[in-house]
Amino acid sequence: MPANTVPVVRTRGLGKVYSPGTQAEVVALRGVDMEVARGEFVAIMGPSGSGKSTLMNLLGCLDTPSSGRYECDGIDVSTLDAEELAVLRREKIGFVFQGFNLLTRMDALHNVAMPLGYAKVPHAERLERARAALAEVGLAERVGHLPSEMSGGQQQRVAIARALVNRPPILLADEPTGALDSKTGEEILTLFKNLRDADHTIILITHDAEVAAHADRTFVMHDGRLHESVQHLQGAAP
Repeated sequence: MPANTVPVVRTRGLGKVYSPGTQAEVVALRGVDMEVARGEFVAIMGPSGSGKSTLMNLLGCLDTPSSGRYECDGIDVSTLDAEELAVLRREKIGFVFQGFNLLTRMDALHNVAMPLGYAKVPHAERLERARAALAEVGLAERVGHLPSEMSGGQQQRVAIARALVNRPPILLADEPTGALDSKTGEEILTLFKNLRDADHTIILITHDAEVAAHADRTFVMHDGRLHESVQHLQGAAP
């Protein structure tokens, strides 16, 4: 992380245990420490069951840790109640998933504008900001198209624009190229780099080393532990 930069994501000793104290107990995360600066593009890589999805859910405030501390853009999330967490998710975090999760009967403009309704943004401003977000991802000419009238790559761009429309400091992308062919996937990864250059913070979850290689830094999950760089994984105990 660059010197003298306040991290937009900071975890200390973050842990997650499911069904603690029972025969079904699963330790999903073990003492995760990480920092991500504003304007960084980082990847979290690991196989199924390694803990990367659990970590994403904690970073996205979709779940709560069993131990440790998480600061999201300087806010200790453990101090927030359910309503405050919902506001933090809306204002601080944009989500992009493998499935585009677009509403089929809405055009691109209204799909992107939809989150602003929950934030009680006036209608005219919603549409203006949605148009700007679509332009940012290269879809200024597709605002009136339905999802069925767009390619998979274009649909994922709409989903990214929707994640950006609230202007959150963090963009969490979970296997965002998983449903795309390799060429279209490369285009989406190039878009993430462009967004990084525009001072967005990108945290990408993937099982694919080639996808992770596009990031500025790579973290690797192994048995619930986080290591920076593949070399740490190769040297980790089984």
